[in-house]
Amino acid sequence: MKGPPFQRIGSLKTVDAFADYCRGAGIHIPCDTSLVSGADSPLAKPITRGPVTLSNRFAIHPMEGWDGTADGKPTELTERRWRNFGRSGAKLIWGGEAVAVRHEGRANPWQLLLTDANRPAIGALREALIEEHRNLYGRADDLLIGLQLTHSGRYSRPNGKPEPKIPQHHPILDRRFNLPADHPLMSDDDLRRLSDEFITAAKWAHELGYQFVDIKHCHGYLLHELLGAHTRPGPYGGSLENRTRFLRDVTGGIKANTPGLMIGVRLSAFDLVPYHPDPATSKPGKLGMGVPEDITGAMPYRFGFGVDVSDPTRYDLTEPREFLRLIEQWGIVLVNLSGGSPYYNPHIQRPAAYPPSDGYQPPEDPLVGVLRQMEVARELKRDFPHLLLVGTGYTYLQDYLPHVAQAAVREGWVDVVGLGRMVLSYAELPGDLIAGKPLANKRICRTFSDCTTAPRNGMVSGCYPLDDHYTGRPEAIELRKLKKPKKV
Repeated sequence: MKGPPFQRIGSLKTVDAFADYCRGAGIHIPCDTSLVSGADSPLAKPITRGPVTLSNRFAIHPMEGWDGTADGKPTELTERRWRNFGRSGAKLIWGGEAVAVRHEGRANPWQLLLTDANRPAIGALREALIEEHRNLYGRADDLLIGLQLTHSGRYSRPNGKPEPKIPQHHPILDRRFNLPADHPLMSDDDLRRLSDEFITAAKWAHELGYQFVDIKHCHGYLLHELLGAHTRPGPYGGSLENRTRFLRDVTGGIKANTPGLMIGVRLSAFDLVPYHPDPATSKPGKLGMGVPEDITGAMPYRFGFGVDVSDPTRYDLTEPREFLRLIEQWGIVLVNLSGGSPYYNPHIQRPAAYPPSDGYQPPEDPLVGVLRQMEVARELKRDFPHLLLVGTGYTYLQDYLPHVAQAAVREGWVDVVGLGRMVLSYAELPGDLIAGKPLANKRICRTFSDCTTAPRNGMVSGCYPLDDHYTGRPEAIELRKLKKPKKV
C-alpha cells in the first residue's frame, strides 16, 4: 500500500502551474496570480479590532528553540531568534515562544520559564526584538508584542524524561505513554493554584512591557486537553462551562490585577484522532504512511475538542464556536487559530512533505492540510467578524505563500497571516514581500522538518538546511547521521 500521490511544491515552477495543480486536485485554495506591493497591498492594510490596531497583516507564531538554560533563562540562540522576529517586518509578534509558568510544566529542560528571578532576562528578549525592528524599519512603536504562557501537561519533560501531568484519561494517548489506569489526574486544587500562577505571570509580563499574554490552548498541551476533558469529573470537566473554567478564572484575574494587559488565545480550533505510521508501509529507516489509531473502545470519542464524536477522523466546529462566543463576551479579541497536535497528528497542524523523526509519511496531499486550516479560519471569521483572527498553515505553500496570503486577506478568509517555520529560514519574508523586493528563494522553507526532528532528539531547534548559523553547528552532523537511511 502506497501513500496518496501528490506533487511537491518545488516541482511547480510558476504560480499558474501551482493554481492549475490545485484546481486539478480539487483543492480550492485562493491564489492571486500577481502580487501587489507597498501601501496598496492587502497585506499592508491596517486593521482594527476592538483595542487592537495593526499596520500590516503578518504575525509571527511562537517558535520554541529548546535552547534556554537549565533554570529557564534565554541564551544567545534564543535572543538571535527573537531578533529575527523583529527583522521580519510583521507587526504582530504572537507570544515569541511558549514560556512555562512553573517548572513541572516545561516541555523540555531548556524551555523558558517565567519566574521572579528570570523576569529581567525574559524582558530583555522583547527589548532585543524591538531594537532589531527599529534598526531595520525605522520605527517600532507600531509593534504589538505578546508573551505566550503555558503548561505542557501530558507533554511535560522538565527534567529530560516524560513526566506527564494529565487532566483526563485518554484511551489512545494513555496507551502511547504507557500510563496505568490509576495514573493520577491533576487535582482541582492544583488547577486552581496553576490559574493563580498564570495570573501572576501575566502581571510580570505586563510589567516587562508585553502588551498581551497568550493563554495557550493548542497542540495537545494542558489547557487544550482540558478543553476536551468531557469525561473528567468535577468543576473542570464535563460541560463546556466547566472545561472553560480555567480560562474564565485566569481572564477574570488578569482583568482585576492587570487591567491594562490584553489577552489572546492560541487555539487548536479542531482536532482529529491521533495517527501513527502504518506498519504495512514502514521500512527500516523509513516511516510508513500515517493512519488513524484504532478507536475500538474509545467511542463515542469524547476525548477531544472540535472533533466529531461519532467519527473522529472529521472535525466539528460546534464547540469551538461556543468557545469563541464565550471569550468574545469576556472581552478577548485576539485569537490565533491552529489545529490538532504536532505530537499525535502532525500532518493536521504542520503540513509537510517530509515528516519529522517521530512522525509518518503524509496521508494526504499536504495542500489538503493547508486548505483544512484555511477553511476553518474562514468559517470562524464569517461567524465572528469582531475578533481578530490569525491563520496558520501557510509555510507549506513555499514560493506561493505570498500569492495565497494576499488572496486570503483580500477575500476575507482571515485577518492576519501567521508564519512559523518559515521565519526560521527566512525571517524577513513579510518585510520583503510588502516592500516589493524579490524573494530570496534559497531561504524559503521547504518543510524538511529538521526544526522538529532536532529537538525531538535532544538538539536545539533551528533551520539546519538553510540557516548558516545552524548548518555549521556540531548538531548538523549528528542530524544528518540520524536522517541517513538505515541499511537492512
